[in-house]
Amino acid sequence: MANKGQQPPYLHLAELTASQFLDIWKHFDADGNGYIEGKELENFFSQLDIARRGAGVDPSNAAFKEKMTEFMQKFDKNKDGRIEMSELAQILPTEENFLLCFRQFVGSSTEFMAAWRKYDTDRSGFIEANELKGFLSDLLKKANRHYDDQKLQEYTQTILKMFDLNGDGKLGLSEMARLLPVQENFLLKFQGVRLTAEQFNAIFAYYDKDGNGYIDEQELDALLKDLYEKNNKEVDSKSLNGYKQSIMALSDGGKLYRTELEIVLCREPML
Repeated sequence: MANKGQQPPYLHLAELTASQFLDIWKHFDADGNGYIEGKELENFFSQLDIARRGAGVDPSNAAFKEKMTEFMQKFDKNKDGRIEMSELAQILPTEENFLLCFRQFVGSSTEFMAAWRKYDTDRSGFIEANELKGFLSDLLKKANRHYDDQKLQEYTQTILKMFDLNGDGKLGLSEMARLLPVQENFLLKFQGVRLTAEQFNAIFAYYDKDGNGYIDEQELDALLKDLYEKNNKEVDSKSLNGYKQSIMALSDGGKLYRTELEIVLCREPML
């Protein structure tokens, strides 16, 4: 929980390391839901003002509210009234900004899923710590960032601390997807339509009519439409096509196997 009576760490620094950025995030994301919002956001803005100007402003003051509105217009890229991790990375001068580096490498959920598939070699729905190191190494190379092994190790440990909530040394697909901008994180779109194992088995068996263990793109399209209709969720054809393409990035030559689809539709994201 953020301690309002204590100066939060590192806000005064001209540049932050990846681990210092994480400390700031954890300080202000008091409820651990992946956003800085409400009172957390007021506290963050007030403390940032103190760190950078030497004096804070009363949050109830009209001038504070006006400055905060301007601040949000600049940094709240998806206009949802709260700050997500990737937006905070634009506010704070993070060393070599590894979060923005990630977003340059994986600019869409489809690219993210394709990169995930490369490293989740056993199709378990998890990336182990040693696989994560390779994943981040690829990221840095594609973004033309210079790094040494010590820096790569720091980035790997920082990502693990951010998302490995149960401390088992591996990351789930939905955990890593939190590095994507909210509008690109298609996994969030399936919150509220998550299936139990029994429900998933029934719907997969319905569309895998020949029982060969996989479905194709057309069958996935019908499955997703069916899923949204049954859960009374509205979705336009453009969005649905985007979700379908993202999920098909997990497929093997156009064959989407049970285990890949189960990762998306059954595993609860750790938000």
